[in-house]
Amino acid sequence: MPPSAVPTATLTPDAVFAPSETDATPPAATTTERPRHRYEWLATLPFILCHVAVLGALWSGVTWQAIVVCIALYWIRIFGVTAGYHRYFSHRTFETSRPMQFVLAWIAQSTSQKGAIWWASHHRAHHLYSDSERDLHSPRQHGFLHAHLGWLFSGSDKTEWNRVKDLAKFPELVWLEKYYLVPPIVTGFLVWLFFGWSGLFIGFFLSTVFTWHGTFFINSLAHVWGTRRFETKDDSRNNAFLALVTMGEGWHNNHHHYMSSARQGFYWWEIDLTYYVLVAMEKVGLVWNLKQPPERVLEAGRRADAERRALARG
Repeated sequence: MPPSAVPTATLTPDAVFAPSETDATPPAATTTERPRHRYEWLATLPFILCHVAVLGALWSGVTWQAIVVCIALYWIRIFGVTAGYHRYFSHRTFETSRPMQFVLAWIAQSTSQKGAIWWASHHRAHHLYSDSERDLHSPRQHGFLHAHLGWLFSGSDKTEWNRVKDLAKFPELVWLEKYYLVPPIVTGFLVWLFFGWSGLFIGFFLSTVFTWHGTFFINSLAHVWGTRRFETKDDSRNNAFLALVTMGEGWHNNHHHYMSSARQGFYWWEIDLTYYVLVAMEKVGLVWNLKQPPERVLEAGRRADAERRALARG
């Protein structure tokens, strides 16, 4: 292991996704009457204003530089979400150095989705209670709009520290958790400084909105639209379109069946751009020990695909 490596090898999936000290036994997924939610409407104002800010381009105009910045920031920051928030901090599917860990957290948090510790704590709970009554963003339990974005404004602001003890031991991550707005503010300021108002409205705010909804569609759309290769306890789906626009996160049924893999497109034809970038980073020593789906999982998937094709042929 390189000198400043973050020790993750001893952290097992069972340790990461075990119920916290206050949890009861995970309930089975049910379809009872949907609960009524109390939304913190004041908390929605920054979210709404970021969408409205895009309209500032009507005043500033749209430059080709702003469009390039928008495209670049979308792909860089969606990678921060998929590789950072999700595959590293939430699932620990690869290892990296402590400085690179900070970089991944910074890029992810530049999307204004709170701290990496907060994100991981909620995502681990999602896997533990997926599509049950305790899943905060289950379309089955709470409806599509609540699963897409409503849950963010309905009592989800607290970090469940018992779920993220492995991350809480790093002071720099705790600092980013406390000052989670620093990365997006710094990013937005630099974009404005170098590319002007058009860069801010289109390059920063529009790419932020796209990144938000790309992320949120995995919580909502990937649980209602697509195919199911594996029989999981939830409604997770594989969706090739979502996989393309989210750098591989659309292979959601694969992921819910075997969450400990850095590769979510399990087969060569399942495009997983995040994994390809991670492989390139592994070759230059920025990350290592990329976890793979075991052969038993791949073979089970091949059998399931063959059975589905046989049924389709009648």
